[in-house]
Amino acid sequence: MFDGKDLAGWTFADPTQASIWSVEGGTLVKHGRGSEIVTTSRFRDFKLHVEFDCGPMANSGVYLRGRYEVQVETNAAQEAPNRRMGSVYGFIAPQPELPRTPNVWQSYDITLVGRTVTVVHDGQTVIDRREIPGITGGALDSNEASPGPIYLQGTEDGQVAFRNIVITPAQ
Repeated sequence: MFDGKDLAGWTFADPTQASIWSVEGGTLVKHGRGSEIVTTSRFRDFKLHVEFDCGPMANSGVYLRGRYEVQVETNAAQEAPNRRMGSVYGFIAPQPELPRTPNVWQSYDITLVGRTVTVVHDGQTVIDRREIPGITGGALDSNEASPGPIYLQGTEDGQVAFRNIVITPAQ
């Protein structure tokens, strides 16, 4: 999905705020608040691998089908567990709770089939085949039966880098 060279296959929810995103040394980097970056392809059931490096006091997320956010953050310690790192934002907290470690590469391997999600963080399953009860605020639409894009949240604070974004059909 991301070749480390350019933004081919991606578009912006708000092109006037796209300048917060750049490709640097093979990574996709969000610098502060701006637009969401959205794949032009749509997906139904899939396995997604994404690596990320969240700076200090930063926040982003990986939106599955543009509807369900898996949280990436180092600034939400005051929030409820279902709004922190590794959660399906607002619905499902990871078990165990994940540390907020800035400036370290981490990975998610996310499987989404229908509304059932599994999230593996750095090789450890933290959400195991749980049904997501609804869409996350910030969803592109509420048409849960349709394929949707992957989008990376750009409207929150701080710098977050992404690399090795790979999607395959779920089996």
